Amino acid sequence: MTTTKKTTTKKAAAKPVAAKKAPAKAAAKAPAKVAAKPKAAAKPKAASKPVVTPEQRYCMIQEAAYYIAERHGFNGDSAYFWSLAEAEIDAKLK
Repeated sequence: MTTTKKTTTKKAAAKPVAAKKAPAKAAAKAPAKVAAKPKAAAKPKAASKPVVTPEQRYCMIQEAAYYIAERHGFNGDSAYFWSLAEAEIDAKLK
């Protein structure tokens, strides 16, 4: 079984043809070159801070608190060790 497609073509509407005009004398000259604007100097990106997620920060503080407590012989207040570790990590991340 073969099917044939019927194609219909639309005839383009006849447009009036405009008479060609002679080029103007001013248009015959090449356009003057425009001076390029100097681009603003891009700020050099200093070593951008790495993005640290809250979970990564927590793990860093946890590890630092462990080592601080180890230096103190695990004798002392764990909240104190945690606060020291938190200050240390925050200083390093800034």
